[in-house]
Amino acid sequence: MSVLAANSHILYREVHQRDQQQQQQQQSSSSGSCSVTVNGVGLTSSSYFGNNIKQREYWRRKWRRELKAEAFWQQDVSRPTVIELEHIADNDQLDQILLQAQQLSQPIIIDWMAAWCRKCIYLKPKLEKLAAEYDKRIKFYYVDVNKVSQVLVKRGNISKMPTIQLWKDGEMKEEVIGGHKAWLVIDEVREMIQKYV
Repeated sequence: MSVLAANSHILYREVHQRDQQQQQQQQSSSSGSCSVTVNGVGLTSSSYFGNNIKQREYWRRKWRRELKAEAFWQQDVSRPTVIELEHIADNDQLDQILLQAQQLSQPIIIDWMAAWCRKCIYLKPKLEKLAAEYDKRIKFYYVDVNKVSQVLVKRGNISKMPTIQLWKDGEMKEEVIGGHKAWLVIDEVREMIQKYV
């Protein structure tokens, strides 16, 4: 096959449907064989799948295993699935990050959280997955409000946690206060990002 689906079930379903069509063609044809191409090699159905049902079932199972394994190994590993959020420790570091983002004309996301906040802890890995989606287009950071000066917290105008803010051109543009379910927060953050990327 020239194209592999990321989901092996879809790939198997397509192959299985094709096999069924070929079997129907074989039954309806007078010669009793039809041709099939597997990995660029032309084979007749009787030579590849066998003439009896047990042989066909054996080859179908074997082919299904091979396709699943091939679909698993063909996944794109060049892109990360998770990117760890970078920590912001003080005002000077935030200024440097904002200046660099402004020079690149990119927005940044800051997750204002606390170590004691359960929703913050639950949301952080989901934000790391989202960061992988926007790799090289937007950078994600986090601030633990208990480990930084209150000057930095006041600069972000943080009253509730978790608060996810989008900053662009040196100023805060939008924010999502994540007091509800994590998947809803991620959807809102994704919508917020789409406006500025």
